[in-house]
Amino acid sequence: MSEQHTYRVIVRGTWDGLTEEARTRLLAEAAEHGMASMRFCEEGSLTYEPAPLKHFSMRYVVVSDAVDGEEMAGAIAEDRAERALRELGYGFGALKSTVTDLDTMKINRKTASRR
Repeated sequence: MSEQHTYRVIVRGTWDGLTEEARTRLLAEAAEHGMASMRFCEEGSLTYEPAPLKHFSMRYVVVSDAVDGEEMAGAIAEDRAERALRELGYGFGALKSTVTDLDTMKINRKTASRR
C-alpha cells in the first residue's frame, strides 16, 4: 500500500454556452457562491461573481497516492468539476487547476522574536 497525500486543488474555468435557465439560476444563487462560501472539500465548493457572469472556481480536497503526484490530483479534481457542472446543466470551457500538496508544504512558524 502506498503513502497517501492530501491535496488542495483549485479548478478555474469560464462559463461557456450557458442556457438562459442556467444563467438565471446562477444569478439567483450568486449570494450562496460568493467569497464567504469558499472552502476546500471533497465534493467541491463552487464560487463565482455574478457581474459579469464569466469566470468560476471550484475548490476540492483530493486524497491520492503520493507516487501519482500533484498532476493526478489536479486531473481528479478537474474530472469531479466536469461531472458536477454537467449534472447542474452549466456550460463551461477548458478547466485549469492549481494544486497544493498539504503533506509537503513548508510551514513557517513565528518565533518569539518575530511576534
